[in-house]
Amino acid sequence: MSATVCLYADTLYYPQGGGHGWVYLNWALGLRSLGCEVVWLERVRGRYTDPGDEAAYFNALKDRLKRYGLERIALWSPSGRQPPQEVREQCLDLDAVVGADLLLALRYDLPSRLVSSFRRSALLDIDPGLLQTWISKGQIEPAPYTHYFTIGETVSRPGARFRDAGLEWHYAPPCVALDWWPVCPADEGAPFTTVSHWYMSTWMEDEGGAYPNDKRAGFLPFLELPRHTAESLELALYLEGDQTERRALEARGWRVRESVEVAATPWDYQGYIQASRGEFSCVKRSCVRMQNAWISDRTLCYLASGKPAVVQHTGPSRFLPDAAGLFRFSDLVDAARCLDTVAADYERQCRLARALAEEHFDARKVVGSVLERAL
Repeated sequence: MSATVCLYADTLYYPQGGGHGWVYLNWALGLRSLGCEVVWLERVRGRYTDPGDEAAYFNALKDRLKRYGLERIALWSPSGRQPPQEVREQCLDLDAVVGADLLLALRYDLPSRLVSSFRRSALLDIDPGLLQTWISKGQIEPAPYTHYFTIGETVSRPGARFRDAGLEWHYAPPCVALDWWPVCPADEGAPFTTVSHWYMSTWMEDEGGAYPNDKRAGFLPFLELPRHTAESLELALYLEGDQTERRALEARGWRVRESVEVAATPWDYQGYIQASRGEFSCVKRSCVRMQNAWISDRTLCYLASGKPAVVQHTGPSRFLPDAAGLFRFSDLVDAARCLDTVAADYERQCRLARALAEEHFDARKVVGSVLERAL
């Protein structure tokens, strides 16, 4: 498929990248594998930023993307503020970018005047349930797009536990660029791992009241898990220097690493996942309360690498298994049972993990389906 796609991402101010970068890289690499020309679009901060810092952020982004053959970058600013001259000289002109066949936005803040400049535009919801709630409450007001996609399997279903915000959402599963995520056997004794922020000052409210919506709150009911399984469990967390929290986790049997050390860049993050035995992770409480059948793009990277994933159940799915390559648990006892089941049948579960990624999350298939509907 020959098309130029402008991918609107959110990585400029993540100077190292890590797992956050793969949210967007998997889509960009999927587009490129189908023969598309990819333009990487980023937002420049509206407030003043030191020109030297701005250039450093841009150069870091440019170096990261170059590793993956992505070298066409454009910037826009909500205030009209121009980045430094040395940055502008390396960017595509925004007027030329709007000539792309499709704008694919993975963040929600582009203004209507810019979105309407594209012939075709698609908003991709990567926060299913949350985005619809934010829109319904007037906290976010996205520009009109020609198409709306969501990675939440239940968003468009009747009886969903949240409003659809009055928009017609089309389901598109998250994806993983399989050519870039080959199967990598783990060394003997490797732990089950995950990579995550720990604290985020995010609260949600529903009919049950207000609740914290960070990973720490999601893990709280499962903190005693290491005492219920023989499997080694390791968390690579952004703890913001909180050594008290780290010691409390280690006292319960968790191995704890600093995410900024083991998963700083996209390639470090990839190496960390590929060296793991599998994934163990809980989810933010909103995913359980909303029953959005969410699965993390991070989990897909484990599956593609041939790593079984044991993750918290986020609601009924038409195709996600509960105990085949991907295991979805509901409580502490269930989580321990899933880990023990994987360990007892490990080699087969590794094959099932990769097969699941190939069948449902292959970026070529997922991106191809989006393009067929959007173009």
